[in-house]
Amino acid sequence: MKTEVAAYTHQGTLLEGYLAYDDRSKSRRPGILIAHEWFGIGPHEQKAAERLAEAGYLAFAADLYGSAERPQTAEAAAELATRYRAGDRDQLRGRVAAGLEFLKRHPLCEPSRTAALGFCFGGTAVLELARSGADLCGVVSVHGGLEPSSASRAPKIRARVLALHGADDPYVPEDQVRAFQEEMRTRAVDWQMVYYGGTVHSFTNEGAGSDPAKGAAYNPRSTARAWRAALDFFGELFSEGE
Repeated sequence: MKTEVAAYTHQGTLLEGYLAYDDRSKSRRPGILIAHEWFGIGPHEQKAAERLAEAGYLAFAADLYGSAERPQTAEAAAELATRYRAGDRDQLRGRVAAGLEFLKRHPLCEPSRTAALGFCFGGTAVLELARSGADLCGVVSVHGGLEPSSASRAPKIRARVLALHGADDPYVPEDQVRAFQEEMRTRAVDWQMVYYGGTVHSFTNEGAGSDPAKGAAYNPRSTARAWRAALDFFGELFSEGE
């Protein structure tokens, strides 16, 4: 397993992503972009990248904020994520697209076989990537924000979509879920949505604690199920055409 911090830029801003892959082979392989939670790239995203690398993928956790933006408190993270999510979707799309472009240029990546996986804020980001009409096989939103984007201009979402959602997530209200589902139907997307009962926000992140009453809590059973669903989804995407 090889891991490294990878520097790249978007509109003059220095970004620092996290790359993971099995370096025993020099063969090209499918690439999976990872979009981080609101604190930025941390142990949760690094572990996800390493798990995907162990499964045979080239995994790249993209930096959506920039090297100068490293929130240290929940308040700072919320302010920064809201700036992108609610204020500047074009900037969010640009940042996640820059990560995808970096991944596709890597010599070990098969650029025609790429996908994206996002957690929480990153779930919103990968859905925006799909809404932009980006050329990738599929996206997975894990406990992500689902609200449709008014800035969506692409005539067609080309990527397949999988949403993995805590059924009791208080941060993603039911009207947002319904709006997302209606968007998927209206735009004729190949989509799936899986609900996990007894599960709230941030359920794959051990750092979220264990108290569901707080609205965000780690759930090991739902995490295991979500990873199986995501890996099955990627396997389906990348097995076609082999």
